[in-house]
Formats: sequence, structure tokens, C-alpha cells
Amino acid sequence: MGRSRERAVLAGGAVVLLLAAGCAAPSGGGAGASSAPPSSSAPAASSAPSVAPGGARVAGVLTRGLKSPWGLAELPGGDLLVSSRDERTLTRVDARTGRQTPLGVVPGVVPGGEGGLLGVAVRDGWVYAYLTSATDNRIVRMRYGGGAGDRPGAPEPVLTGIPKGFTHDGGRIAFGPDGMLYAGTGETGRTGLAQDKGSLGGKILRMTPEGRPAPGNPFPGSVVYSYGHRNVQGLAWDPAGRLWASEFGQNTWDELNLIRPGRNYGWPVVEGRAGRAGYTDPVAQWPTDQASPSGIAYARGAVWMAALRGARLWRVPLSGAERSGEPQAFLTGEYGRLRTVLATGDGSRLWLVTSETDTRGTPGPGDDEILRLEVG
Repeated sequence: MGRSRERAVLAGGAVVLLLAAGCAAPSGGGAGASSAPPSSSAPAASSAPSVAPGGARVAGVLTRGLKSPWGLAELPGGDLLVSSRDERTLTRVDARTGRQTPLGVVPGVVPGGEGGLLGVAVRDGWVYAYLTSATDNRIVRMRYGGGAGDRPGAPEPVLTGIPKGFTHDGGRIAFGPDGMLYAGTGETGRTGLAQDKGSLGGKILRMTPEGRPAPGNPFPGSVVYSYGHRNVQGLAWDPAGRLWASEFGQNTWDELNLIRPGRNYGWPVVEGRAGRAGYTDPVAQWPTDQASPSGIAYARGAVWMAALRGARLWRVPLSGAERSGEPQAFLTGEYGRLRTVLATGDGSRLWLVTSETDTRGTPGPGDDEILRLEVG
């Protein structure tokens, strides 16, 4: 596969291999295991130095053997909920032991290409999911008590009619600090949808938990919040309440954007920074072979961005003036394609989901995984 499975300490871009026994792979099978176990024990406490400011340390693997994992959400109490794009399933993962509890197949999901069971979010006893159906992409919600033996209820539509395609289906959903539900969508390869404010494709959407246009949206009676996007798969907020979004470019530039209501982010007229009136430039951009960004999270003064084709984790330091320093790359080539990153409640750690089993990776024994990262 050409990528290391050794745990590593990263600080300011330097890599120090952890040789202490406490940093070994969790019990239940290591990198050389002949088959991927359904669960694994939490890693032992590391004797490695504390994480330097701006650094990140892989503390271990929480769980292995996930197939086409895509969405990740934290449940009340700290356990994790992960979706499988192609298997159409939800799985609960114990955040301490890594034990997996299958919750079943979500009805109505029709996987294909980049579509399937995508982003998930949890709110007030509901599990929300962005999925591809036979006719569209849509957001549904399911009742979920969260107790031992509980299973999600039948899906109820929240928002339907999001364009679907073999590619560029977007799929990330998240609740903002305002209590509204946000979704990143793609233009499905039909580039004109991104500039069409009457279409839900190539947009960031903002709605109430029931799917109605949120109060204060820039276009009256519409869930459209921003437009001119190619394929948005990452949404995160900083402590100031600012919304950040990652976006796939085509052949030249991938982007991290600071989202303002009603703004036009340029696609397909503009890719990357152009300085053209009427279009909002990204805060950061990367050549597509260094990023292909999916999930993002905010932690410790920075946006952390999972890169698929780039096979690395980017850190973009922030300040009140949008960006305070150059992006730093971590884990380059160490774990392959990286799909989703999620900050814990206190922001001291990140969960990072690999994406080698999505038909575009090179899966090895144990793929895919959820990694536990400590950040400084």
C-alpha cells in the first residue's frame, strides 16, 4: 500500500515514531492482522511527550474493519455514530473500547458512484442523514433513543429534491451554533446548477430541524445560504460562530472557504482565487493532488481538513483576521485517503476516519479505521 501503519507524533511537521509499548496498535488485531476485527480496545496511555502547540499526535486506532465509512457524529455520552456509504448502514462505536454495534440498514438508500448513505448528525433524540435515493439526494431523520439495544426508527423526510449524480453529491450535514441544520451539496457534474439559485445543487443550505427555510436566510423562502459551489463536503464553525467549508476543485484548486450568507463562491466561472468582483475568494487553496478535501473540524485555534487524494490532514490556523498562518500538513501518506474529521466536545482531540474502501483507495488489512488524535 506504500503507507506506514506506525503510530506517530507530529509537531510543527516533524515526525517522531513512538516506540513505547503503550503506543502499540489496540488489541484485537494490528496492521498485519489477516482479517479486520469488528472492534478493538482503546489504546493504552502513551508515554510520549505532550503535543506541542500546533501539533498533532496519533494516540491509536479506536476501531477497524469499517466498510466505506463516510459520516461521523458524536452521540450524547461521547460514543460515535458512523455511516457506511455503500453498505447503507449505521454503526455505533464505543468511544472508549472501539466496540462496534450495528444499527441496521437505512431504508431507501440507493448507492452508486459518490452517492449512498453520506453525512450524519444527531440532535434532540433524532439521527439526521443525508442520503441518495432512487430519485434524488435528500435529508431524512430517524428517532433514536440511544440506549442499549435501541435501533433508529423509520426515516422521515426533512428535505427532498437535492440533485443527485454519479459524482459531486456533496453530503455533509451539521447543526450550527444557531440550532439550524446546514448541508453541503454538489452540482452533480452539471456545472450550471451551482449558479442557479433556484436549484439545491452546488450550494450550502440552511434550514430548521424540520427542513423549512431558516429565519434570516439571504433568499426569502429558500433554504439556499450560499451558492457557486462545486462539491462541498466539509462544514465547521469556529468559536466566533463563523462557518467554514471545504470544496473540491476540478483540475487546479481545492478550497477552504469562509462562508457568508448570500455570497457567490464562483464555480464554474472561478476556481480558486481570482480577485474578480462579485465572487468570493477562498481563504486557502491547494493543488488537487495535495487535497481533494472532505470533512473538516475546528480545534485548538485551527481548521483541520481531511484530504482524500492528498492522503494527509491539513491544519489551517485561524485568527480574528480569518487566517493567521500557512497551512501545515500532517500524516502525509501514513494512512491513505482521509474522509472525515470530528472534534470531541472539549476540542482537545480529533477522531479521523480513513477512506480506503471507497473504491478509490488501496485497502489493506484492517481498513477502514477511526484514529484517535490529540492536538495542541
